[in-house]
Amino acid sequence: MSLKIRLARGGTKKRPYYRIVVTDARNPRDGRFIEKVGTYNPMLAKDSTDRVSLVPERIKHWLSVGAQPTDRVLRFLADAGIATREARNNPEKAVPGKKAQERAAEKAKKAEAAAA
Repeated sequence: MSLKIRLARGGTKKRPYYRIVVTDARNPRDGRFIEKVGTYNPMLAKDSTDRVSLVPERIKHWLSVGAQPTDRVLRFLADAGIATREARNNPEKAVPGKKAQERAAEKAKKAEAAAA
C-alpha cells in the first residue's frame, strides 16, 4: 500500500478549506483517509499563523513509515522545517509562446526597416 500525505478539500463553493491527511494513494481526493495530520486555510492572509497547522510528531512518523507528501504539502513541511524540498528549475518556462515570438520577430523587422 503506497501512502500519501495530501490535501482533502472541504468547505463550500468558493470558500475552500483543506485537511492535510494520510491516505492510500488509490483513494479519491476527498475519500477515506487514515489520519488527519493538519489543516490549510487558503482564505487567511499569508502571514497568518492559523493558515497552516500541522502535527509534526505524526507527520514525522508517517514519513518514517514511507508516506510520500504531494508537492503542495512538501512546501508546507519545508516551511515548518520537517522535510527538505529542493528548488526546481525549468528554464523553458520563461520562454514566450510561439505566437509571441512571431510578433516579436515582426516588430524587430519593422523597426529595422524603419531605421534603414
